[in-house]
Amino acid sequence: MSTTPPPSTATERRATVMRTTDRVTPLELFFDLVFVLALTQCTALMAETPTWAGLARGLLVLGVLWWSWVGYAWLTSVVDPEEGVVRLTIFAAMAALLVAALCVPQAFGDEGLLFACVYAVVRTAHIVLFVLASRDDAQLRSSVLGLAVSTAVAVALLIGAAFTDGLLQGGLWALALLLDMGGPYLFGAEGWKLSPSHFAERHGLIIIIALGESIVAIGVGAEIGVDAGIVAAAVVGMVVAAALWWLYFDFVALVAERRLVHASPGRERNEIARDSFSFLHFPMVAGIVLLALGLKKTLAHVDDPLKLVPAAALLGGTAMYLLAHVAFRWRNVHSFSTQRMLCAGLLIAMVPLAVEIPALASLGLLAAVLAGLIVYETVRFADLRDRLRHEYAEPLSKPG
Repeated sequence: MSTTPPPSTATERRATVMRTTDRVTPLELFFDLVFVLALTQCTALMAETPTWAGLARGLLVLGVLWWSWVGYAWLTSVVDPEEGVVRLTIFAAMAALLVAALCVPQAFGDEGLLFACVYAVVRTAHIVLFVLASRDDAQLRSSVLGLAVSTAVAVALLIGAAFTDGLLQGGLWALALLLDMGGPYLFGAEGWKLSPSHFAERHGLIIIIALGESIVAIGVGAEIGVDAGIVAAAVVGMVVAAALWWLYFDFVALVAERRLVHASPGRERNEIARDSFSFLHFPMVAGIVLLALGLKKTLAHVDDPLKLVPAAALLGGTAMYLLAHVAFRWRNVHSFSTQRMLCAGLLIAMVPLAVEIPALASLGLLAAVLAGLIVYETVRFADLRDRLRHEYAEPLSKPG
């Protein structure tokens, strides 16, 4: 008698690639490591040309790469990345993303076409896997097809931008990013699926990875050797990085995760995930990358004043991070963080001072402002903070 098992049905084949746990897998962490190089390259691009145009180009490239990462965060919240076919496809996407990261310094120059082509590979692999996951889900398939359209238009614009330069090239990049990120608005949010705890954790981990880039910038900036000034700047820079970690992870991230978990599945949850995580985490990451640029320039010349653009990156980037937190909190719990808004305004107002005093002093003032903000929030909201942290220490229950 034959012992060959009966052929699997389409539903059974689909089930083999669907996510069944909330934990972030080792392959997802491995994928994120490639994104580390992308962040480093964006910082290097802006550091090589520390002008307003250089900052704009760096942020445009970062935005395009960020949206590719976001796509895989949504994908692996539905699909199990450890499944054989999915695993191999993600490895291929990682290789393409690595090449894209290598092209970043010349993404607006000689390697613009190669960047656009490998970016197309990254996004195509993402769409193909989503099509596989949506074979028996008409709503998800409709959303994926809409995403494929906006992605194709964006890639075409990036390819076209490779044959231009100047303002036209920058405009095509900006339009490509706008249309790509705007796709989920144009085609609706109802059809998407996600695992809320996993989704929130992925975005928390990418914040840690971005903060790691600020630490790397300290090491890269200290190219002339280690003296007392470098040691002081490194320590104060670490204080700044730790403060940014504290401001996100102390309890705000926990509240946001709980909000996402208990949102109604479908449109409500998907729109919160899109707005709070996919969109509003981008200015957080961009702010950290700008901070890394400021740290790199500070470590290079601790005793000299920063030039205007690096000073704006150091202080304005941190302000961007705080303002993103204000919007993040409003989107999730409709509560306004006055103290973070005021601190962001203070940091922006300090930019003219930063071009007059030693870079180390500017960094010290930044650390002092952030430390003051943390102390104020810890004291002012002590009871609420303690209650929230104890509440969120309990395992998250599954929504009914």
